[in-house]
Amino acid sequence: MRFDLLTLHPELCLGPVSGSIIGRARAAGLLDVRVHDLRTWAEGRHKQADDAPYGGGSGMVMKVDVVDRGIAAVRQEGARVVLLDPVAPTFTQRDALRLARLSQLVLVCGHYEGVDARVREHLVDEALSIGDYVLTGGELAALVVLDAVARQVPGVLGNPDSLGVESFTPREDGRVLLEAPQYTRPREYRGWEVPDVLLSGHHGRVEAWRHEQALALTRRWRPDLLARPPEDPD
Repeated sequence: MRFDLLTLHPELCLGPVSGSIIGRARAAGLLDVRVHDLRTWAEGRHKQADDAPYGGGSGMVMKVDVVDRGIAAVRQEGARVVLLDPVAPTFTQRDALRLARLSQLVLVCGHYEGVDARVREHLVDEALSIGDYVLTGGELAALVVLDAVARQVPGVLGNPDSLGVESFTPREDGRVLLEAPQYTRPREYRGWEVPDVLLSGHHGRVEAWRHEQALALTRRWRPDLLARPPEDPD
């Protein structure tokens, strides 16, 4: 799968996409991640990619023509172009599963006071937000989306079986739960012990316990998930 990040600050993106699981997947040829400086498509001696807003106001706005040329230069057939925008619907695990089916995802990072509204209205396929707050730029939001989507690509994670029981991923019955708590060595620490069932070696009992714990954890921390109608796990 190919990812293209369009940004005015490529240095903010290069490090995170070069390390850990994403970096290893790139080295293995499972992911093609490209970071583009939008000023490449700006005109004039100063390569200006932003300008003052019409009607007045504070800050600068990213220019629609620059973003348009950037999208046109990287977009391939079958791609989906997403603008990271705080006014947009909140990105969810469901979106990550949906976007992971694509051959190419183009992520447009806003900055300053945002982008010219014509970008959202005419140039992108959708807009997404990672929460009800405003960042200094869309780079961090784009990296969140990239990471959540990329780990769904076959082969990126060493143990793909874990994807089916993760938090927010629909189970076989369509319910969305939080993942059950996990434990590792030492068995006892400061009087806090690992539940005996996890040491029993009885896989049926372990799975039943994990399901009960997932329900209990969801009921305690995210009861809103239990109130939702079942989703299609596919």
